[in-house]
Amino acid sequence: MIHFVGAGPGAADLITVRGARLLEQADVVVYAGSLVNPELLDLCKPACAVYDSSSMTLEEVVAVMRAADEAGRTCVRLHTGDPALYGAHREQMDVLDELGIAYDVVPGVSSLFGAAAALRAEYTVPGVTQSVVVTRVEGRTPMPERERLRELAAHGCTMALFLSAGLLDRAQAELLEGGYGSDVPAAIVVRATWPDEAVYRCSVGTLEACAAAHGVRKTALVLVGEFLGERSERSRLYDPSFGHGFRDASTQAPGAER
Repeated sequence: MIHFVGAGPGAADLITVRGARLLEQADVVVYAGSLVNPELLDLCKPACAVYDSSSMTLEEVVAVMRAADEAGRTCVRLHTGDPALYGAHREQMDVLDELGIAYDVVPGVSSLFGAAAALRAEYTVPGVTQSVVVTRVEGRTPMPERERLRELAAHGCTMALFLSAGLLDRAQAELLEGGYGSDVPAAIVVRATWPDEAVYRCSVGTLEACAAAHGVRKTALVLVGEFLGERSERSRLYDPSFGHGFRDASTQAPGAER
């Protein structure tokens, strides 16, 4: 069995309990060495064979997993964050399907949520926005025309840009062209949840300058939207006048004694 495991955003103790247990049991581990916290490898048993995939091709990674499967050994493919977001694990699963090798996926905490924690922010703020767009600036991987940043920016909702820290000149131009105002709040979160985590708050119109001032070129998530502002409304969920299956609606004003 091959286990695809999300390592979490950085801090070693943010891996899931299931993921940690599988690392402890693994005979073979293939991990994304350029991004995964190496402290997680301390969970592996001494006899575990460990491979750093940062210098490996897809074919080499699959060869290791295939050999482990044929030898009846438990293999963990350790991805950063959650493998479902820019984890490139679909192509690995496709090959394993072709080879008839069994696998499963253990989700992980994405840097998307590690960044929100660092910002002490909620992406979906009542009265401000209820949608989150997760995307990237076009680089070596092309974007479908309908998903280009300027098209998505027209929605004006919360936006999270992965893999874009080195392309903020292009990102800023497309966000402005798409409809965000230059004064819309933005933030650059570097290495969320790591010991050297850094948060830089700015605006859409100063994204490029902010990144340049702080030397940000990689390993950062860019967040854009009014969720970073001061405006918000109380949610309906905990409003006394809002009844549901677990609580009856009340006619009392919020904060009144019962």
